[in-house]
Amino acid sequence: MPKDQESSQCRQDQPIETQSETQGLENAQGSQAVEETSPSSPNLLMSGNLMEAPAAKMLSTPEGPLGFCSPASAVAATSSSIPDESSSSEEEEKSPSTSQATAAPENMPTDALNEKVALLVNFMLLKYQMKEPITKAEILKTIIKDDEDQYPEIFLRASDRMEIIFGLDVKEVDPTSHCYGLFIKLGLTYDGMLSVEEGVPKTGLLILILGAIFMKGNRATEEEVWEMLNVMGVYRGKKHFIFGEPREFFTKELVKENYLEYRQVPNSDPAQYEFLWGPRAHAETRKMKVLEFVAKVHGTDPSSFPSQYEEALQDEEERAQARISVRAGSTSTATESSSATSGSSSHT
Repeated sequence: MPKDQESSQCRQDQPIETQSETQGLENAQGSQAVEETSPSSPNLLMSGNLMEAPAAKMLSTPEGPLGFCSPASAVAATSSSIPDESSSSEEEEKSPSTSQATAAPENMPTDALNEKVALLVNFMLLKYQMKEPITKAEILKTIIKDDEDQYPEIFLRASDRMEIIFGLDVKEVDPTSHCYGLFIKLGLTYDGMLSVEEGVPKTGLLILILGAIFMKGNRATEEEVWEMLNVMGVYRGKKHFIFGEPREFFTKELVKENYLEYRQVPNSDPAQYEFLWGPRAHAETRKMKVLEFVAKVHGTDPSSFPSQYEEALQDEEERAQARISVRAGSTSTATESSSATSGSSSHT
């Protein structure tokens, strides 16, 4: 079963008493896992590192991470320092994509809030690796603790980080028990993890590249992709503390998985290379979904990009027509088969 489906399943078949006992054990294990996380851990991010991640700050840059940043925004986005209270407040006020999380809640310092957000993201990643659902009760007990009033704010910000950085949606799958599942975004089925125990989801990087390719006219040169990634703090030949070696992931792994095509630009001298969507990307997601993601990062709606929006609408129409044709063909085949069967019966 795919990881994203398994992680969304709550244990509904257990009696309430047994479920409570099991949840208590999981809370204790989860708390220990979070407390024992160290800088040497290959699987999880430390809270400080997470807040230093430039991608986390992309929510605060109106231009977003897809190659449209001004120099000033690029400098702000690639800053590696943990924001202080004033700078964080200013950034969050500028963030239209997280309008519900505009400032640190009263009675809670910004640094403390960021710490809780980072710990919750670590906890969500751990649950994703373990293929386990997440419940509000264990979040409150393991992460939030005495700051229950700040739960909505912390949960919202952590969910935004999971979406933008790792390409995972946090969705409530059981409103009664407040159980949440982690789902790979945009219909994609690949998270880029080396194994269940090793690495972190890299779907966020895949989505960013698909978005850059689409916004650049369905093909983006390698230089254009690296310009976008540099704003994210990801550099050619430099191992990223979250995502590892990026170039091999783009030019080999995603090509092998048929999400990207990587080829030489025709007639380029010296040789230049470009990325295009691969067949698996076309099969699993749509231009409109990618554009909606881009628009969300920009804090706007898809129609704010007229040419791409028109192309995405055309793509939607063509896909709808293709589905109608397939259904019509299936209906016609079934009718012919039924007629042939009836004719054969009448002759006998």
